[in-house]
Amino acid sequence: MAIKALLFDVDGVLLDSTATHRRIWDAWSRMRGLDGDLVWSLTHGRRPEDTVRDVAPDLDPAAERGVLNRLMVEEGDAFPAAPGAAALLGELDRRPWALVTSGSRTPVHRRFRLASLPLPPVQIYGEDVERSKPHPEGYLKAAELLLIDPVDCVVIEDAPHGVAAGKAAGCTVIAVATTHAPGELAKADECFPSLEEAAPYLLSLSAAAAAHGH
Repeated sequence: MAIKALLFDVDGVLLDSTATHRRIWDAWSRMRGLDGDLVWSLTHGRRPEDTVRDVAPDLDPAAERGVLNRLMVEEGDAFPAAPGAAALLGELDRRPWALVTSGSRTPVHRRFRLASLPLPPVQIYGEDVERSKPHPEGYLKAAELLLIDPVDCVVIEDAPHGVAAGKAAGCTVIAVATTHAPGELAKADECFPSLEEAAPYLLSLSAAAAAHGH
């Protein structure tokens, strides 16, 4: 199998953001009198607005996104790069790759800069799609912009919603069990404990395509 493009989720894959996001959602849940564990269980791989709609339908999702953004700023809005992320992205060379995340463009750009990670030409954010993961729209849009058939793309995800989105797009999906147990990621084609351990496999999948100048 020669893969022509790698499509990366961001949080839990390229950035180690779990602990910070958990603190922010716990703080927001306390402010709104909600069950923090329940709220947290509905956040992974989704836009904050979608989580708010599910757990607090009486609240304005856009306004609550503003509250969450302020909590993020108070946290410092800096996440470390996931182990192995910088090395993997540095080895991609001319191989096409993209970001497909439920996060927003401005904070992701800032976090990548602080983590010293490069940004690819194709980036799909929560605000760029009508339907967020598990819908495949984000991954389909990334493949379209790369001019590559989704069948020739590999998606790298850490959450069940993201795995479902990648599979629905027709991509091969590689999961990293950084935020979920492997059993929750069983629909992925392959599962690795971390991005660092997945990196050699990902590079081997895309090597043939790079050699042929795709």
